[in-house]
Amino acid sequence: MRNFTCLMFSLLVIIGLQVSIQAGERRPERTINRIYKWEMTVTNGGGLGKWGRRQMCPSGTYAAGFSLRVDNGQNDDQTGLNGIQLHCVYPYTGASSYYDYSSVQSDVGSWGQWTEIKWCPSGVLIDFRLRVEKYKGYDGDDTSVNNIEFQCSDSSFLVGEGTYRGDWGTWSRICREKGICGIKTLVVEPQGTGDDIALNNVIMYCCK
Repeated sequence: MRNFTCLMFSLLVIIGLQVSIQAGERRPERTINRIYKWEMTVTNGGGLGKWGRRQMCPSGTYAAGFSLRVDNGQNDDQTGLNGIQLHCVYPYTGASSYYDYSSVQSDVGSWGQWTEIKWCPSGVLIDFRLRVEKYKGYDGDDTSVNNIEFQCSDSSFLVGEGTYRGDWGTWSRICREKGICGIKTLVVEPQGTGDDIALNNVIMYCCK
């Protein structure tokens, strides 16, 4: 009986490994200690809120795709962009690597739904800019960051499925050495009965 039990346990372990390999799902890996070359910033982000922890792609991988958490609901207090996920692969391996990727994110707001992933046709993300709505104060509903656009190393551009509020700012410093490898976000906590905004600024990280 003991031998039979050991045999069945071994079979279950093997089957479980096969299923996890065949599924090709994302691996929620992350690190904060990876060495980066510089921070990539933009000039139109806000200053209110609390910065989350820096989250980096696993060593040797770079962001080739992204998805957004967007609040474009029907209530009077919309918050626009609430979060950004980077999806990391080993560089220059083509679209086949998109079935085996890791996802990282910094702090995320409380509202909205995640969009589908947008991938570079080839290569990795190397540059970004934000669409930001200016502060209105008592004159209306504030949102702050509403969308993001990336440039890929193959010279293509990917626009997020955010909202159309606000204006596009200037591009960040381009990461030509290899690509974007991490993210940190500034998020404003819920205000209770006050006007809420969520994502207020973003820092990306460039790795060699």
